[in-house]
Amino acid sequence: MNKQINYNIRPLEEKDLYDMQNLFRSTVLNVNIKDYTKEEVEDWASCGNDMEHWKEILFNNQFIGAFDKQDNLIGYSSMNKRGYMHSMFVHPDWQGKGIATLLLSEVEKIARQYEVIEITSEVSKTARPFFEHKGYVVEYEQKQQANRLKLTNYKMKKVL
Repeated sequence: MNKQINYNIRPLEEKDLYDMQNLFRSTVLNVNIKDYTKEEVEDWASCGNDMEHWKEILFNNQFIGAFDKQDNLIGYSSMNKRGYMHSMFVHPDWQGKGIATLLLSEVEKIARQYEVIEITSEVSKTARPFFEHKGYVVEYEQKQQANRLKLTNYKMKKVL
């Protein structure tokens, strides 16, 4: 059914920050628009404007990226030593091609290496069905501050 496409997975570094920033903005503006208003996605995307913030989250989390055959970043995710998954974003052109599943498998391996017993994340309306399908459960719905607006998302968890 789904032909196998080869992706390269590697840890992300400071040299990848610009590509991470662009992928984040593109995904929020083009994919999350189906579940949030134009004003909400524009506000959310603006949260990625500060490069110092990107450096801080890269420093505090283990990020991995998926790259296509031309070495373009097509998705990324993260895990930290406390079992918190800060990010999971897949490029709009690569949605539904198994990238998120691959990344999730990789960050769950990292969590096990950290000896984490429970993974938590704050998940968008858009991503909630994917995570539920992968065994994550909603703990509660919440309003999370973006820049100017508070957006609905879900605190989710999975016991490993």
